[in-house]
Amino acid sequence: MRNLPLIFAPFIFALLLSALLLTTAWGQAMQAPSNVPPQYRPPTARESDEERLVPASAANVAPDAPVLTIKGVCDRTAPAPSTAAVVKPRCETVITRAQFEQLTDAILTNMKLSTKRELAESYPNLLAMAREAETRGLEKSARFQERLAFARVQILSQELIRQIDDESARISENDIEAYYRAHATLFEQATLDRIFIPKRKRVDPLAKEPAAGNDRDARQKEAEDAMTRVAEQLRMRAEAGESFVKLQREAYDAAGEAGVPPNPSLGQLRRTVLPPAQAAAFDLKPGEISKVLSDSTGHYFYKLEAKEIEPLERAKDEIRKMLQSQHRQEAIQAVQEPVTTEINESYFGRGPKHGGRDDPKPK
Repeated sequence: MRNLPLIFAPFIFALLLSALLLTTAWGQAMQAPSNVPPQYRPPTARESDEERLVPASAANVAPDAPVLTIKGVCDRTAPAPSTAAVVKPRCETVITRAQFEQLTDAILTNMKLSTKRELAESYPNLLAMAREAETRGLEKSARFQERLAFARVQILSQELIRQIDDESARISENDIEAYYRAHATLFEQATLDRIFIPKRKRVDPLAKEPAAGNDRDARQKEAEDAMTRVAEQLRMRAEAGESFVKLQREAYDAAGEAGVPPNPSLGQLRRTVLPPAQAAAFDLKPGEISKVLSDSTGHYFYKLEAKEIEPLERAKDEIRKMLQSQHRQEAIQAVQEPVTTEINESYFGRGPKHGGRDDPKPK
């Protein structure tokens, strides 16, 4: 009677399909992890669900102890009737802790307590509806068979993703060390100071006679050229040893910026944090100041205070996650890349890649 496959076999796909298609209330409340493609996403628990809500008494519940007793739904795993007497199925279905946890783990690993509770509350009604559907023979319908086949495809896809995740997580120490040696520049850290000079002076919004046409363009170019000259002057003063805090304040004053200027000290950061056009700051020697680097936002120059390679021990966790993500993506691509699809646009219409619009009708 308490053999999980026997109890759940007629209904397990129906339950999983309901979870996959989010047709139950507890399924609708869940969110899928962002790094899993939508077609593979299983239901997930809410972040706000705290494990501290688990009652202390839960640890004392034995694996074979009932956690759900569903009355009014007959247990069909009772022994077959003998020839001497007809034994009616008991109209009570008992689900033990072990059986329930086997079910929840099949749906979602490490399911949170609140989600388990919602499942426990919704499952009896789902089971009753499934039994009635069987009574009406709905499991023999073509519609049910199609939905069951689709659920199977989804579940198998999810199981493959789960297996790929498990395999991708097997990162050896040798793999981590090899990646660290081959990508040492990724773990280069520099302590930098930076001066930011706005691209142009702030224009007075209350000006009564705004310039028009060529005059406006000429004034704008003049304002930009003025700030370019300010940037070069400030850089020369930085070379002479003036305070970066003082220079940053003067840069804002020259641009007519009334706000609080940014802190010139960037602290310790990696090359990848800087815009690509400014990453040359990492090539400086300690104490050196870069040339003025300009882009559409303004002008910048840097001073490198110190530089080091982050130790392997500190970088291990990050490398492990990067390799895990890389292996996972490669495994998924190996399955998906050989697959090509031809869409009959006469039937489906044009997809988003074509702007979602049909071809214009000939005039």
